[in-house]
Amino acid sequence: MDKLQPLFSIITVTYNADSCLEETILSVSEQVYPYVEYIVVDGASKDGTLALIHKYSKNIAKWKSEPDKGLYDAMNKGMKMATGDYLCFLNAGDQFYDSLTLQKIVDSLMGLRELPDIIYGHTALVNKEGQFLRMRRLAPPENLSWKSFKQGMLVCHQAFFAKRSITPEYDLAYRFSADQDWCIRTMKKAKVLHNTHQTLIRYVSEGMSTKNRRASLQERFSIMAKHYGWLSTILYHIWFVFRAVIKR
Repeated sequence: MDKLQPLFSIITVTYNADSCLEETILSVSEQVYPYVEYIVVDGASKDGTLALIHKYSKNIAKWKSEPDKGLYDAMNKGMKMATGDYLCFLNAGDQFYDSLTLQKIVDSLMGLRELPDIIYGHTALVNKEGQFLRMRRLAPPENLSWKSFKQGMLVCHQAFFAKRSITPEYDLAYRFSADQDWCIRTMKKAKVLHNTHQTLIRYVSEGMSTKNRRASLQERFSIMAKHYGWLSTILYHIWFVFRAVIKR
């Protein structure tokens, strides 16, 4: 594939997601950029998820439905099925910002000599009906690096497109925040990180980590301590509390 026309492997992991999967499938299928490989990995849903997958089978390049060990195990399965230059994980209910999102990403690469290792952008938070709520509070820095996540997960997982060739598997030791660890480990391997300066994702604000807030925060502290050291992590968490107070 020409370097300015990368293939995007978009991976959606589902389990009993018939209430919100259709919006995500349509968001992917409506992209005007043609080089897209859409993959759905289902955890043996018992609702109407499989019916939706069959309904839109022409829009889905690959799919499977079988029991798994959880969200991140399913994501690992999706990565093994992918053949694209870039991976993007789009949860059921989440959507690309508009039908031109992938084309805008590719347009932003004009002038580059080679494909960057990571492409990133902004995220808009929406409710379950898809209505805009606000922009994500943590905004991407101008120049992202693996050290940037000392300040929190500044780039939403869905708005983080990584070259498949450098991505590790998700660590299944983490149940709720393996995406943060995965992003940091991926950035450690990256040489070129590209800011699109675009809003890429419409993100449903209540995900798994939101529903399991305390356990997720505990995992995130552990992940930060592993990558950045205990002292640095403790000091940053003191700052997080202070920042939350002054922004009220």
